[in-house]
Amino acid sequence: MTPLVVGVTSHRNIPFDQLAPIRTRVQVFFAQLKKEYPSLPLVVLSSLAEGGDQLVAIEALAVGATLIAPLPLLRETYVGDFSSEAVRNTFDLLCDKASVLQLAPRASHQPDPVENPGLARNLAYARAGMYVASHCHILLAIWDGKDSDRLGGTAQIVHYYLNGIIPGVIDRRRDRQHLLGGGDERLLHHIVCSRNQDNGEPANGLVALTSLWRTESSSIPVQSGMPPEFRLMLSRMAEFNADAGKYADAIQTQTPSRPAGHASTANIDRLFETTDWLAIHFQKRILLAMRMTYTLAALMGIAFMSYADLPAQDYMIFVFLLLFASGAVLAMLASKRGWHRKYLDYRALAEGLRIQSYWRRAGISMTADQEFAHDNFLQKQNVELGWIRNVMRAAGLNPPSSAGPPGAAELQATINEWVGEPGVSGQLHYYERKVHERTHLHHVTEMIGAISLWGSMAISVFLAAFVFTLSQDVKTTLVSVMAVLSILAAVREAYAYRKADKELIKQYRFMQRIFSCAHQMLRANQTPAVQREILRELGETALAEHAEWTLMHRERPLEQGKL
Repeated sequence: MTPLVVGVTSHRNIPFDQLAPIRTRVQVFFAQLKKEYPSLPLVVLSSLAEGGDQLVAIEALAVGATLIAPLPLLRETYVGDFSSEAVRNTFDLLCDKASVLQLAPRASHQPDPVENPGLARNLAYARAGMYVASHCHILLAIWDGKDSDRLGGTAQIVHYYLNGIIPGVIDRRRDRQHLLGGGDERLLHHIVCSRNQDNGEPANGLVALTSLWRTESSSIPVQSGMPPEFRLMLSRMAEFNADAGKYADAIQTQTPSRPAGHASTANIDRLFETTDWLAIHFQKRILLAMRMTYTLAALMGIAFMSYADLPAQDYMIFVFLLLFASGAVLAMLASKRGWHRKYLDYRALAEGLRIQSYWRRAGISMTADQEFAHDNFLQKQNVELGWIRNVMRAAGLNPPSSAGPPGAAELQATINEWVGEPGVSGQLHYYERKVHERTHLHHVTEMIGAISLWGSMAISVFLAAFVFTLSQDVKTTLVSVMAVLSILAAVREAYAYRKADKELIKQYRFMQRIFSCAHQMLRANQTPAVQREILRELGETALAEHAEWTLMHRERPLEQGKL
């Protein structure tokens, strides 16, 4: 099940008299999340630093949450930064109850290694904070609200979470805006605190021990409730969990058995199989609903034409109304149960997970830091769609192995499975096949239109030639045949438009072209580093294309009134 992941960043030197009320506010925060989203297992990301990090971790375990501890340094080095034996003992106890992630250190040519105070050590803390901020769904910040230039400090982690910038470490996310628009998509739960130092009061305008919901551009009291757009996003995650649980038995029995994959991608691969099955399941439902709806539309046209043009067919008006009511019920059912939205969202998630898995198997990281690699997938298009990235964040919580990138044989196996060979395997063969299938369906639509056009023209010529000799009944019958042909052609064209057949052919041809180009480049370049760069570019291009595909189809839901 996809969890709700809460990240933690906090000051270490919180006044003693504020610890108890802050603890109470943390308890209320966790209780509210568990009450509103009982189907989302709670996971807390905390580096277990002294102060608020440890306080939140203790409360998380008390409510049954899973604790994951990404450590910036080796344990024996990390504990050297703690102020007392009691803090070190608490750290050891929490580590025993947590899943500890030892974040891989970045290669450094600094004269001061991470074992000693200095820039390298501060960078390690900054990257641990970045990992927490990049992989959580809500960031819980126990913070005085003041800006700070301390590398890896709470203020910098909050700013990184909200706008993607840590001066001296990363300022790229702002330059990597996706073409799909803007808007707030990160949610911060801010508990205001003071600090044990000179001028330790909170920032101007803030009052110690108050709680706020904050985004990049807004701040509201916690009493006002979580912003509705984020509430919707979390409800989508809960809905996904419900669907995965509802169809768990069918997924397990109907999903083909696969050979054991890479250990670091086991969770991602299992989630991909579930999501892919759900996407196909709801695709079948929406296609069936569309076919039934457009069939009813064609029959409605024929029924009304019969009522209007044919003698003694007055009862056809009742048939028309019955068909209309049937179509309305079907459209309402599909809309209420969200078949169209679920199909698109689950397909987008499945494709993102596919690339996430292949990148990790190939040893590809989008950055040299501990960022979440897919922040540009459907980036800032719609807060509601942020749930897709949230699921991907949760699936990839365990970082890539610190043992280094996979060897040449494992890299080649990933290339063979992902890219494949023309006409044989992989995504290349898949898009070749889809281009052929979609082109054939488009030809069928064009053929139906041509038959309707030339059939109607032939009937028109026949009527013109024998206009004075044909009986009225024959004329009426031939005109009715022309109407039926026009109705069938129009309904088929509308059905093809709703499915976006022409656009899909263009998309599949584009995807076939980029995979074919990648296949040629990978064959021509056998250097692992070059091959990884090619696969990275391939994944980024595929993610952008899948995002556009999702948006295109979201504009074409099943609505009876637009037939």
